[in-house]
Amino acid sequence: MLCKSALSRQAVRVLWDCASWVLATCVVVGSRYDFTLADSQDVAVVAYAVAACVIQVIVGTLLMLYRGRYKTASFEESFGLAMSTVVVSLVLAVIFIGLVGTSAFPRAVAALAPPVALLLMAAGRWGYRAIVTRAGARAGADRERALIYGAGNAGHQLVRLLTMEDAAPFRPVGLIDDDRSKRHLRLMGVPVLGDRSGLLQAAAMVDATTVILAISDAGPELVRETSALVEEAGLRFLVLPPVNEVVGGRVKLSDIREVDMEDLLGRRQIHTDLGGIAGYLTGRVVLITGAGGSIGSELARQVHAFGPTELVLLDRDESALHAVQLSIYGQGLLDTPDMVLADIRDARVVEEIFALHRPEVVFHAAALKHLPMLEQYPDEGWKTNVQGTLNVLEAARKVGCAQFVNVSTDKAADPSCTLGRTKRIAERVTAWYSANAPGTYISVRFGNVLGSRGSVLHSFMEQIHRGGPVTVTHPDITRYFMTVPEACQLVIQAGAIGEAGEVLIFDMGEPVRILDVAQRLVARSGKEIEIVFTGLRRGEKLHEALFSTGEQGTRRQHPLITHVPVPPLHRADVGSFSQRPELRPVAVATGSDRVG
Repeated sequence: MLCKSALSRQAVRVLWDCASWVLATCVVVGSRYDFTLADSQDVAVVAYAVAACVIQVIVGTLLMLYRGRYKTASFEESFGLAMSTVVVSLVLAVIFIGLVGTSAFPRAVAALAPPVALLLMAAGRWGYRAIVTRAGARAGADRERALIYGAGNAGHQLVRLLTMEDAAPFRPVGLIDDDRSKRHLRLMGVPVLGDRSGLLQAAAMVDATTVILAISDAGPELVRETSALVEEAGLRFLVLPPVNEVVGGRVKLSDIREVDMEDLLGRRQIHTDLGGIAGYLTGRVVLITGAGGSIGSELARQVHAFGPTELVLLDRDESALHAVQLSIYGQGLLDTPDMVLADIRDARVVEEIFALHRPEVVFHAAALKHLPMLEQYPDEGWKTNVQGTLNVLEAARKVGCAQFVNVSTDKAADPSCTLGRTKRIAERVTAWYSANAPGTYISVRFGNVLGSRGSVLHSFMEQIHRGGPVTVTHPDITRYFMTVPEACQLVIQAGAIGEAGEVLIFDMGEPVRILDVAQRLVARSGKEIEIVFTGLRRGEKLHEALFSTGEQGTRRQHPLITHVPVPPLHRADVGSFSQRPELRPVAVATGSDRVG
């Protein structure tokens, strides 16, 4: 039900519209006939005004003009008002010209009163809105003063929202737009003060403490550069989400947010519709290795949503298993057989687990991934990333696994480090199993994952929290990034569209300079923190690649996934790779010569 204040507003609209028709009739009679009509015409004109009021109320009610559908003086309400006027004028014309006749009713009233009435009804609404807007501006004088970057549709909506909403935390005091044609534009009284080159001067002129980027299709470069400009000046920087994230294209107060890591890194999350392609998980037994890790745990949460018959989570870290069980099931008792504590290096145990659960779909996410650690201890990388993968592959083959997805890394492309070499071998041996096992065996390859444990972002934030310095290996080093949820969505999709023996490589956009990330995070912290360059580590590339030299593929089913054939490596030939010099331990200096 409508509250009393809403009912009062609707009643005022009804009274104003009726008064507008009466006044319009009087204006026409006075201006056209100088208030001198025959007695019979006087009665007809009075009847016309009364009928106009009655019909306007009926038609306006049917068109929801008096039932709270439209915002006052909005385009939608103005259109509805025009429609109601047309309907009312036609009905009145039929009655008073067609039935009463022109001898008893002056035709000029029927022709001129409706447009005058429409003008008066609209003028009343516009005047009311202007008064409310000015009152809102005065009432919001103590709000945070905001400069809006963008005078397009999103900016217009934002200015209107901040001006009209009583709960708005910001007061728009100026606009910035790079379109020269908008230089003299005003939106609800808020002027465009210039383009980005004069942003800081405009902010100082209007005493703005916050800049809100209101360009829904803003590119990552614009976001990064504007963020740096604004935050280095000590101002707060907020953004609106991309247009595809704004529900119905309507800006809401809740859409205004801080710049997130995706904005800073220049990547927007890839949205994948899994509903139509993840049916291979429903009603089947799914096993995930490395289920306690960043990728494995998110993969487990997403797979669980598709209703597998059994979801078996395997990890050698009991605390990680406790955390993922708690996140999925709301309890962490670790007393069910689907929570498996095991090491994939143990072939016998892995085989027993597979024989017990007989998984139909396997996501192999278990791996050692820290590059410098594996450079010191390459044997450990070999045992997990190669031998462990072989154990899982062989166990999957023995139980007739239908789909096997091996999670790889961009470091497997033209590998230069132990991590890359071991993961490349894992890709190739997975391809061999694809030709020697009944199911579909594929690998997926992507770069750094935002939010994963041990990622560069976590390292930077921890260093900033401790007061610095922030360490970057090289000023020009770049990396590819994607978020944990989108990585897992694409892994699930890969399991549905991949063909035997392929590695599916995800399009991760443009590589991001790590120094830019460090500088943005330091600027956001507001602290004076030094950035120190430590030099590239053994086996570390300046720029990662997603494809090895000579690799070529096609994008057959998904615009962001490339299918690349992998040369298979016979499982019997894998052992010969372990004797290569690049996979032998390196000396570790700890005060005495020893091998790590």
